Amino acid sequence: MFTGIVEEVGKVSSIKKSGSNLDIFINAKMTAELKIDQSISHNGICLTVVSINDDDYKVTAVQETLEKTNLGNLRASDPVNLERGMRLGDRLDGHIVQGHVDQTATCKEIKEKDGSWEFTFEYDPEIGNITIEKGSITVNGVSLTVVNSKKNEFSVAIIPYTYNHTTFKNLVVGDRVNLEFDVIGKYVKRISEFS
Repeated sequence: MFTGIVEEVGKVSSIKKSGSNLDIFINAKMTAELKIDQSISHNGICLTVVSINDDDYKVTAVQETLEKTNLGNLRASDPVNLERGMRLGDRLDGHIVQGHVDQTATCKEIKEKDGSWEFTFEYDPEIGNITIEKGSITVNGVSLTVVNSKKNEFSVAIIPYTYNHTTFKNLVVGDRVNLEFDVIGKYVKRISEFS
C-alpha cells in the first residue's frame, strides 16, 4: 500500500529486455535503504526490488504490466516518481493507493495558472473507470484531487511543490500517464453493478 506522496524522483539507469519482461535499473538516493523483495511504486506501479548494486536497484516488469502501463515508454535517463510502501501507524497524507494501474491516459492540455498548473487528461471510458469531482486519483503515482470531472477526462491542479518534486515538470501534451482510480470508488461502482 502507498499514499501517492512521492518520496523521490529517481532516474532510469538502463533497461534490458529479458524474454517478454523488462528489467529496469533505477538510480536513487533511497537505494542504500532498500532491501531485496521490497515493494516500490514507480510512476504508480508497484514493482519488487530484485537486486541492488551501489546506487542502482533493479525491478522487473512482466508483459501484463507493460501492456497496461506506460513502463514500455521509459528510456535511460528518464525521471521516475518513487515511493516506498507506507508503514502502519504513519499519517496517510495522500489517499490509499495500491500501486495497481487501472489504465493509462493522455495528457491533453497544460495550463499555467499564475503560480500553479492545471493538467487535463483524457482516458478511455469504455474500460469502466470513473472520476468524481473532488475525488482522489493517482497520476504516475502522485495522489491528486480531481477537478472538472467528465466522462472521459478530468483535470488536476498542481501546486509548485508537487510540480518541482515530481515528474509533472517533465510532462508535455501527448504524454501517456498511469492512472489508478480511487479504490473505494471502484468497490462502490462494482457493488452498484450487482444491485
